[in-house]
Amino acid sequence: MQCPFCNDSDTRVIDSRLAGEGDSVRRRRECQACKERFTTFETAELNLPRVVKSNGVREPFWEEKLSVGVLRALEKRPVSSEDIDAALSRIKKSLLSLGEREVPSMKIGELVMEELGNLDHVAYVRFASVYKSFEDINEFRKVIDELEKEDKSEQLMLSAVVSKK
Repeated sequence: MQCPFCNDSDTRVIDSRLAGEGDSVRRRRECQACKERFTTFETAELNLPRVVKSNGVREPFWEEKLSVGVLRALEKRPVSSEDIDAALSRIKKSLLSLGEREVPSMKIGELVMEELGNLDHVAYVRFASVYKSFEDINEFRKVIDELEKEDKSEQLMLSAVVSKK
């Protein structure tokens, strides 16, 4: 690894540990020439599947596009950067675990909706309005009603668990 300070190629690893959700390694390095220390991250290079758009066009998977869409839905919402990064990582892992060379864009949208549903309901509705191309307010109302039903059933399950203790 080349030193970012003096460009010498003689560096040594001082410390290594897992980073993120265990899918990368954080290495602390020291340059033998200038004694400066710096951090590097090592991740596996995996090929994500190509995306098949609804009009049949095929294009490479762009992580930036996924990230921008999720961040736009979560704009001004109380969700931590760590939670967002973890959600994006889970989406990419899900795509890789499919083992397919091509994935319909609708599948990616479903994965995003699932993650947003777990992170923030407002972001979920924002994304759903674009993803499902809502035409009128009744479609918003239907999605919100479904979310409320899910919340009520989760609350009932929680209260049942608590009352058993």
